[in-house]
Amino acid sequence: MVTTGPPARRSAVLRMLVVAVALAGALFGGAVPASAHAALTGSTPAQGSVVDRAPEQVALTFSEGVAMGDDSIRVLDPHGKRVDRGKLRNLCSGATVKYGTGLPPGLGNGTYTVAWQAVSADSHPVSGAFTFSVGAPSKSSAAVPQQEAGGGLVGALYGIARCLAYAGFVLMAGGAAFVVACRPAAALVRSVQRLVVQGWALLTGTTVAMLLLRTPYTGSGDLADVFDLGGLQQVLLTKPGAALVSRLLLLAAAALFVAVLFGAFARAHEPAGAGGTTDAEGEAGAVDPAEEARRRKDLTFGLGIGGVIVATGLAATWAMAEHASTGLQPAVAMPVDVLHLLAVAAWLGGLATLLVSLYWGPPVERTAVRRFSRIAFGSVVVLAATGVYQSWRQVGTWSALTGTAYGRLLLLKVGLVAVLVGIAWVSRRWTARLGEARAAEDTAAAAEAGDTAAATDVADAAQEAGEPVERQSAKAAGKATGKAAAGAPAASSTATATATVASPDPDPASEETPDTDPEVAPETALNPDTDPEPEPEPSTDPDPTRAAQLARQQAALRTARTKRLRDADPERLGLRRSVLAEASVAVVLLVVTTVLTATEPARTAAAVQAASGGQSTASNQPQVLTVPFDTGGPHGKGTARVDLDPGRSGNANELRLRLSDPSGKAMDVPEVKVSFTQKAKKLGPLPVVPRHTGTGHWRASGVQLPVPGQWQLSLLVRTSDIDQVTEIRNVKIG
Repeated sequence: MVTTGPPARRSAVLRMLVVAVALAGALFGGAVPASAHAALTGSTPAQGSVVDRAPEQVALTFSEGVAMGDDSIRVLDPHGKRVDRGKLRNLCSGATVKYGTGLPPGLGNGTYTVAWQAVSADSHPVSGAFTFSVGAPSKSSAAVPQQEAGGGLVGALYGIARCLAYAGFVLMAGGAAFVVACRPAAALVRSVQRLVVQGWALLTGTTVAMLLLRTPYTGSGDLADVFDLGGLQQVLLTKPGAALVSRLLLLAAAALFVAVLFGAFARAHEPAGAGGTTDAEGEAGAVDPAEEARRRKDLTFGLGIGGVIVATGLAATWAMAEHASTGLQPAVAMPVDVLHLLAVAAWLGGLATLLVSLYWGPPVERTAVRRFSRIAFGSVVVLAATGVYQSWRQVGTWSALTGTAYGRLLLLKVGLVAVLVGIAWVSRRWTARLGEARAAEDTAAAAEAGDTAAATDVADAAQEAGEPVERQSAKAAGKATGKAAAGAPAASSTATATATVASPDPDPASEETPDTDPEVAPETALNPDTDPEPEPEPSTDPDPTRAAQLARQQAALRTARTKRLRDADPERLGLRRSVLAEASVAVVLLVVTTVLTATEPARTAAAVQAASGGQSTASNQPQVLTVPFDTGGPHGKGTARVDLDPGRSGNANELRLRLSDPSGKAMDVPEVKVSFTQKAKKLGPLPVVPRHTGTGHWRASGVQLPVPGQWQLSLLVRTSDIDQVTEIRNVKIG
């Protein structure tokens, strides 16, 4: 028999929680899908360089292993035409990760654009672009792609799927562990069954979605490419694709595990007589209690071992394709990552199962809550130990905790864990105050009052409604007193029955009384010759609408009574509220963890900055500004294009300026001036004197900007003796 709790009436708090989870998943899942984990640390030719003659090849160096194909590196000429040979060259040597593509001889002078795209060893796509010039920079260059790999709608969907996959694993693995290790009777509770099965379905669905989204996520970014079978075939050959396929195979085994858990295991823990078996059938098919206990023990042991194997395999599918699989000490990091995920599932998944048991199930026993409390404490210890190692491996230095996005997210995660542990401590205090042990005392007190039925009602009500038995004892005492003070007929009937049983020579007429129909009136029972009056036949055509309405009303009354009795227990009410608070914080923690796994580790970011002279890769991009102007005089309208290459501090930057009239034709003016100011550090204005190199073109070399940050560029354009204008724009210098 399956035990069902009250109908699932979601409170306003829980509805708001579900909405918050969905919004947080959408927000954070789409916020950081394209964070780079492998980064470009160098190139030949260098970013923004000018070479005398065209190189034989373009080579790129990365901070860690990447997967690239023949189309991963594209070189475009000033007109946007692809000029590379279209064949990837593997130039890796030792610990150096380097790839390139060949160039044909005879390339003309001008500015060439290199666009590249790759998949890092931890499954995240990375991309970028830079320019170099042959002979001299040209007036035009190919457009640089604006959308990074893994961004846009596809990146947002993939990020949400990753977050939901973690949630599904936590609910399925943690819920099953709670049932097997803490409360086997929960296998009969509908709300617990739904939670675990929905966790399995969620993990399965998101895994299939991620497998289909891998092609556009790491390639074109076009959502329609999810149906590209050729791309799917290529994904299956990659490490992330193999991990996702392995996860699907393990989920098939997990489905069998769940079927046994809520099938044979649940039936083995049904209470005696729950299946509706008659006394005769029970005697005929009686089971030895020792045999039944041994069967339960074997089922628990088998499910425990099998569940650990399946859960470990599922956790390994993340470890083999995420941060742990690359970087420092991967042979140690992958097992540690598996332990970390299993501890998270045991703690947070068990917490979610306890929550639904407290709200939508029969009362949870004190022993079950205490078992989970011990498991949660052990999980926190494992999380602390593995988290310290992972933090050292991914962060490396104390300064990186506050100086990188990864470090700041890690600090936020640690803070959330601390809050969660604090709320768990409050839950442990409520657990210690649960009063199940007083049930026997109150039952005995009711029995001493003179009414066994009242004592039984006390125990049954306490078991069914979750109300403390001491609150029922007063009701039982009142019931016993009322029955003891009943009218004389009831007392005399009891005395007569007692005398009849004790008499050695009972009246023969009384021997026939048990055979008499209990529905017959007393006069008829005393006079066997009297024919009983026929009973009116019940209506054979009840109103189904009225019957359904009555059934709904009765169900609503039962639900309200059960909820009222359940909420009358202050200890369990406090425990439910504290567990709900824990679950709310756990949702936020899960979202932050998902974002953390999609963020470039601090150690990688530091290595990239060291390789690029202390500058981040995002800052090694030329700064291009388009500045419309109008001096107010004749021929005073036009547009200025300012190129600052490579656009970073501590280096000699080259500034190129081009002025054009409204038709786009280059135009000369009597005077232009450029200066840079940084108000935050009170630097400047630092003047730049560009030299005139041709009609509408000016150039300045050796532009020094001493510190990175937000600078203001001031451009003065004079078109006549009295007509001039100064335009100010912000420019980010790395």
